[in-house]
Amino acid sequence: MDTDMTTSGGLSILIDLAHVPAELQLGIEAIAANAPQQNISLCESDDYLLDVEFHWLVRFEKDQALREGECSVMVCQHLETSATQSRVAIEVKYQRKIEAFRSLGRILGASRQIQGPDPEKTRSLLNYTEKATFENLTVMIDCSRGGVLKQSSVFSMMRNCALMGINMVQLYTEDTYEIEGETFFGYLRGGYTRQELINMDDYADALGIELVPCIQTLGHLGQMLQWPKYHIYRDTNEVLLANWDETYNLIERMITTISSPLRSKRIHVGLDEAAGVGEGRYRQIFGYEDPTRVFLHHLKRVQDICKRLDLKPMIWSDTNKNNSLAGYYDGGTPQLTDNLPPDIDLVYWDYYHTASESYANKIGQHRELGCLSPWVATAAWTWNRFWCALPFSFATIQASCQAAKLDGKPDAQGVIGKNVKNMMITIWGDEGHECDMFSALPAMYYFADHGYTQDAEIDFDRLKNCFEGVCGAKFDDWVYASKASFYAIDQVMDSDTPLTLKTHFAPNTSKYLLWEDPFLAHISPQYAMMNLETHYSEIAQNLGKMIDYNKEIFPENARLRMAYLVAQVLTLKCHLHSRMTIAYRSGERQELYDLTEGRLVDLQVAVDQLWKYHRSMWHKTNKPFGWEVIEMRYGGLRTRLLTMRDRILEYLEGVENWERQQQLLLNNNGGGAVASSVGSQHSNGAAESYLSSSLRRDSWMDKNQQSERPTIPEFDTNREAMYEYAGCNLLMDYNRVSTPSRPG
Repeated sequence: MDTDMTTSGGLSILIDLAHVPAELQLGIEAIAANAPQQNISLCESDDYLLDVEFHWLVRFEKDQALREGECSVMVCQHLETSATQSRVAIEVKYQRKIEAFRSLGRILGASRQIQGPDPEKTRSLLNYTEKATFENLTVMIDCSRGGVLKQSSVFSMMRNCALMGINMVQLYTEDTYEIEGETFFGYLRGGYTRQELINMDDYADALGIELVPCIQTLGHLGQMLQWPKYHIYRDTNEVLLANWDETYNLIERMITTISSPLRSKRIHVGLDEAAGVGEGRYRQIFGYEDPTRVFLHHLKRVQDICKRLDLKPMIWSDTNKNNSLAGYYDGGTPQLTDNLPPDIDLVYWDYYHTASESYANKIGQHRELGCLSPWVATAAWTWNRFWCALPFSFATIQASCQAAKLDGKPDAQGVIGKNVKNMMITIWGDEGHECDMFSALPAMYYFADHGYTQDAEIDFDRLKNCFEGVCGAKFDDWVYASKASFYAIDQVMDSDTPLTLKTHFAPNTSKYLLWEDPFLAHISPQYAMMNLETHYSEIAQNLGKMIDYNKEIFPENARLRMAYLVAQVLTLKCHLHSRMTIAYRSGERQELYDLTEGRLVDLQVAVDQLWKYHRSMWHKTNKPFGWEVIEMRYGGLRTRLLTMRDRILEYLEGVENWERQQQLLLNNNGGGAVASSVGSQHSNGAAESYLSSSLRRDSWMDKNQQSERPTIPEFDTNREAMYEYAGCNLLMDYNRVSTPSRPG
């Protein structure tokens, strides 16, 4: 047997079911059945016969002597079973289920580093004790911005979470869960049924994961409030009407519906970004009242509902007075200090800082609000893009985890005081859920590894091997795919991330380049001086090789096709408008024709390939509802490309006809040949700069004798940079880039 780890499925992991506690068996069976490299087998005690030369036998034991969150792994035997076979026996002792599954993840990672029977190296990798730094490591997944993960996708995420050591999952559902008798709650949005929630909770429990409901009970409810049936519950278009009994009857039904199918007694009730609370219909009905008082009264009533249902609530800490990014980070809200209920957990989120000091300062401000141990939420940057911005995510995750761990270090007497005990990583889908949410897996694993060490840095080599063993994909390849998602920032992240107290963000260059109107190209001055054609061409070539390389070892590298197709489209789309404009203005009609019938047609084909793959990926991952939003974007782009091609071809034909007419008119008047002018097929004049030249059309003919010469106004008009010094370092949404016009 070939034991080269780079060309084979690696060694086999054999799990002895006779030595697996009952509480682990369902989870172990689910993981073995879905192992991406199909290298986990189950057996009874003495059934060790495998058609392999080398395997590891893994046994599990629950050890109550261990501290909570602690586990130990030990190589207890290394046996030669025959002249050609050997077996390593590995014993895993755990206290919580989640650490047992994380240990299996580390075993899978270690298997990537062993080339054959090597007792010494095996012991160095698999003799260790590990303890969780935090009580809870949570991943929150957005299921409200269009994409609602299928049950099978949630199961897949949960298996990965378990093998990473993440012990809590929250599915963010604004209105994407079904309430009996409320047809328009989550109308045509693909909400989870009660049975789906039960199934997902059972699956989570088998893997040592707590599934916690995560909803909204004040703001962020515009999807529901748009329907006439719910107008009576409106304060504003996004915010519920506080201080009205019927509102709280509805909220109680919401909380009961989402929590009753689940084992957890926690619930996240949102309450963030409720801009305008008390300022809409509330003021018309009840008169003016300070928004902070309205918010606090509403919070108390929601808390009372949770108490009646025996639930422990948590809320986002950017309350109604802190609902802007600048306001949230500039300081605390002293007017709330003495009024927030003490038994509500605050979740402090921060996705924009790369210096741990920023997080430490804000954690301290939360203590001033009376929250002695706030939850801290970081993020995998999946929103408003096609692929997770991984390098930037690593930088912000590290800064937040370092601050949280430093906050929890023992004092001189060894006493741990008011420390951060709970960490969360969020995976948002703003702007239509265009991103492949599974592209966040490297960031999730990076976050999880920080949760199992007090060190400021993690073991990156071990992380890469564990990612490959658990997720069935090559870590560096998935990080490389981030280059297809943004341009400028990866140049910074590849060297040194600026450790400043300022907020930072990861540009979504590929998104705005894709959706930018191809004919108006109003964003093009931002990247006019950059060679994006070469940038994306190199990315597409490299990603193509990564997808095809060693599919047996890295089957999940197939997901890189999304980033590959985006890069392929942008190779053709970037600078196409400027090249066409130069050809048009310099009179190179043959060049303009070649660009139109060559590169533009190729771009149409590439866009169609991307659209169809994206559609396929969506329907494999998410429920069908919400795809229509993205598909209409593709429809708009495809139609605009078709219009662009037709108008250019009509122009070229029109110019030829116009010249023939002018020649005929000249001949009839007894004149000579038509003088060459801008728009003739060949021109010796140098093309002026695309950004600064202006078109001059001087005619030798009398204005009364001249008919109108065909033009392309989209190529005649000069473009100006909207953000003079930003270059590509921009984060923009679809409406901003798809057209310079505002509807209305």
